[in-house]
Amino acid sequence: MSESTVTATTDAPREGLSRSLLMILATTSGLAVANLYYNQPLLADIGRSFHATSNSAGYVSMFTQVGYALGMLLFVPLGDIRERRSLISALLIAVSLSLVGFATSQNLIWMYIASFAVGITTVVPQIIVPLSAQLALPEERGKVIGTVMSGLLFGILLARTISGLIGDALGWRAMYWIAAAIMLLLSFILYRLLPVTKPEADSSYLELLKSLGELVRKYSTLREASLIGAFMFGSFSVFWTSLAFFLEGPPYHYSSSIAGLFGLIGVAGAAGAPLVGRMADKMAPRKIVGILILLTLLSYGLFGLSQISLWSLIAGVIVLDLGVQGTQVSNQARIYALEPSARSRINTVFMVSTFAGGAIGSTLGSYAWQTWGWSGVCWVGGILITVALAIWGTHRLFGSKDKIAA
Repeated sequence: MSESTVTATTDAPREGLSRSLLMILATTSGLAVANLYYNQPLLADIGRSFHATSNSAGYVSMFTQVGYALGMLLFVPLGDIRERRSLISALLIAVSLSLVGFATSQNLIWMYIASFAVGITTVVPQIIVPLSAQLALPEERGKVIGTVMSGLLFGILLARTISGLIGDALGWRAMYWIAAAIMLLLSFILYRLLPVTKPEADSSYLELLKSLGELVRKYSTLREASLIGAFMFGSFSVFWTSLAFFLEGPPYHYSSSIAGLFGLIGVAGAAGAPLVGRMADKMAPRKIVGILILLTLLSYGLFGLSQISLWSLIAGVIVLDLGVQGTQVSNQARIYALEPSARSRINTVFMVSTFAGGAIGSTLGSYAWQTWGWSGVCWVGGILITVALAIWGTHRLFGSKDKIAA
């Protein structure tokens, strides 16, 4: 079977997913998801442009993530009933227009609306993730998901580095003009390179949306994974939303470009995602999730020491990104095994919950920084992870009746 045409009516093609196509999917995920995170190291600069407080500037990140959660709810389920190549290309054109809106913002209200539009249209990665799981052989699914999710996390982390450098050199608006051009170019490239797939479900759009609630009621593993994802990504957003404000003040007094360079440090954590995926293929993913939640909790202990040690901050970034990313990969390996024909909808439930938690985390991070400073940020992030650990422990105690290998 050639890569140009894949009939996606079965769980996976016999030969699995080729390495070249896997790299295309991972790269696309990273470039697309980066749109959500360009703003974070630039928040201090954006706030100064509009004479806004750190709390008001922090809402830019919050609106982006709220839009992303809503976009996943509205668009990602279409992956089960529509041809994915055309859907992906159309969404990339839409996000390009939204990025132009952000680049031309004249006030905070305009920017909030543009941020929401960027979020609601930047859902291509969450169409690609279940597509890659569908195309992978069952025994390689964890590794494939880990590879695509590594590309996605590289995009998240490197977005901060690139936007910080470009923001310092050319101003924050330039970053969004460049991003808009990249998305427009990708829309044409991917239309030529991505495989043609056939819909897996024969349902109307309204029936598809109704089925989301049915999946939540049916699978306790999906409920647990979604709640853990929300609190873990909430803690992730608490840190990254506050970091630029922390670094520009004492004791560091760093610029936005230096704040963005911390994204490069987090790449070390992202590099561990394929390893976690391989572990999920061989071990019970549920156990891996518990270990990684504890590891992530350690990161906020390290952040608490970062006012006296830069190395503590660096180590915390690596641990945070590995813990959050590894937890997500392990949970996705679990939930994609629940009902193969509903992977796009299952991914919708999981990722809507995850990014709703991220939006709340961004708001809490901005509020904690403005109200209590860095120690408040560390306490809020640590509490969110502790709640995730309690959810994992409760589910492990009472068990699951879902028929999955977890």
